[in-house]
Parts: sequence; C-alpha cells; structure tokens
Amino acid sequence: MFAVVAVYLGLISAFFGLISLIKPLSFLGIPSRQRALLVVVCGFLAVIMGCLLPAKETRVAPLRTRLDEFAPVYQFNEVHSIRISASKDQVYKAIKSVTAEEILFFRTLVWLRRFGRPGPESILNPSKDMPILDIATRTTFILLADEPNHEIVVGTLVGAPSGWRPNPTRRPTPEDFKAVKAPGFALATMNFLIEESGPGECTVTTETRVYATDAAARRRFAAYWRVIYPGSALIRRMWLRAIRKRAASS
Repeated sequence: MFAVVAVYLGLISAFFGLISLIKPLSFLGIPSRQRALLVVVCGFLAVIMGCLLPAKETRVAPLRTRLDEFAPVYQFNEVHSIRISASKDQVYKAIKSVTAEEILFFRTLVWLRRFGRPGPESILNPSKDMPILDIATRTTFILLADEPNHEIVVGTLVGAPSGWRPNPTRRPTPEDFKAVKAPGFALATMNFLIEESGPGECTVTTETRVYATDAAARRRFAAYWRVIYPGSALIRRMWLRAIRKRAASS
C-alpha cells in the first residue's frame, strides 16, 4: 500500500507542479516557477520510487479455500468484503447473475483502462445484459472452481513473455493454470467466497491475487498494479454492492 500512496502522491505533486510552471500556485506553497520545477521533479521521482519498490512474496499455509489451491503464492493482492442479509443460495445466484450495468462506475473505469478504444467482447468491454462472470469466463478468464453456495474462483494471464502466444486450438484448463511456472508470466486469480455470518446473513469476500513467476515479470506488473490499484479497488467494492442489491431483491 505504501508504494501505491507514493505513486499517487507523486502524480498529484507533479500535476500541481506542472500547473505552477504556467501560473505559480502560491496557496499551495509553490510561489515561483523554480519551485514548481522542483515539485515536478520530486513528484516524478516519487512515482518512479513507488513503481520500483520491491513486492513482498506471500505463501499461504495451510490451504483453506479454493483460491488458496490456485494461488498459494502471490506478490500482489487486494481483499474486500460485505455483509448481506440474504441466504447463501440467494447470494450465490446474485454473484452469478450480476451484470456490468449494475456495478457503479464499472463502464467508466474500464473505458479509461482501455483508453476509450473499441475492442472485442471481454470483461473490459462487456455486453449490456450478460452476467459479467459469464463474459469473463467465455473470453479471457478460466473458471477454476465453482462450489455452489460457497466459492467461485476465476483466473487469467495478466502478463506473458514477449512473443508468447496462447494455443488457439485448445482452451486452457484449471490444471494448465496451476502448471504455469516458466519465467515471464503473471497470473491473476480472483474469488468470491460466501460464509454464513448469522441467521439469514452472509459475508461475501472477494480477493484478487497476482503471482509473477520471476523478478522481471514482478517489476513490470508492480508498476501497472500501483497505478491501477485505486480503480481496481473501487470496482470490487461496487461489484460487492451490486451483489448485495441483487441478492436482497431476489
């Protein structure tokens, strides 16, 4: 989290520094263009430092969930949870049926992620009325595990060696996903875990883990992760709220 804070403090500082090169913002303590230039330089140095900070590797033991089975080692993760006044069956069905339209800010954030460019159907460019998990697992994600009323796990490649291409004639399997160990890859695994938290109430947790198979892949993904993390976290929080709303109305 410190690395993400460093990146965004640096970006904000550089932004106000650049403005102050045109008109110094004295109320922000930037009274001159010379000071503004210093702020810009320091801001970009903070961004570089945040992107280059090493990522700690975490190993899970003992394995408790299906997510642990498919991502027992990772360097990057985020966890979000929500309590829902509904049965496990209602919550599970809501997770499976939520669409992108129900997730506040989803389309705006993925539009920014793809820089407004059109593209084929995917989780970054979902159809309007299709459940978002169906779109994900039909396009770029693999359904790794699906335990009704308990846990759903999906995974995808978020980084690959230069020149690598997937086999177009064969759909990868969960065992293929587990077997990726070669240098240059980064694998993202995400789950939705449903646990009872009281009579007629459940807690839903979604966790995303990313494992980079070597130091170079880890450095490349670290810079990307630390820039997109706030948007990623917002999407997941809004996704959970959409699940709660759909489950409560079912």
